[in-house]
Amino acid sequence: MEPSTPDIESIRETFKEFLTSKGLRVTNQRLAIFDAAYEHPDHFTAEDLLERARAIDDSVSRATVYRALPILTESSLIREVDIGRDFKYYMANKNATTFQAQVICLDCDKIFEIDAPFMEWYGKTVADKLALQVESQRLQVTAHCNELKASGICERGGKKR
Repeated sequence: MEPSTPDIESIRETFKEFLTSKGLRVTNQRLAIFDAAYEHPDHFTAEDLLERARAIDDSVSRATVYRALPILTESSLIREVDIGRDFKYYMANKNATTFQAQVICLDCDKIFEIDAPFMEWYGKTVADKLALQVESQRLQVTAHCNELKASGICERGGKKR
């Protein structure tokens, strides 16, 4: 039996409590942004989030989304993924029970999340040897699509050569 995951309402309550603990108001726009982010099935950009949040509440502005993203990441309900572009990607922290590594397809920009439980151990081991405390760590692999190379079509990203 799989471990149960909290439902969206309890996670939403956690976000409301986080906002209150930071002295921030719980607004309909912030909740729409949270809902849009947490219910997104994949990685998303701020612009993707804006579009989805506006579908929930058309009063959400671009500025509100950009102000909300640091709050969401600080809450640890959403995490930032930097793949070296001039913009960031984000993803909801839903069921990750182990460290996640990212594999980025250079052909279609698709980001794959792969369990990498050894990384948590490795980071702690290396930091302990240096008498340091791990603040953050990441593992990213960039790769080219074998399917695109072989057939000229990448099904994942919809790209053609």
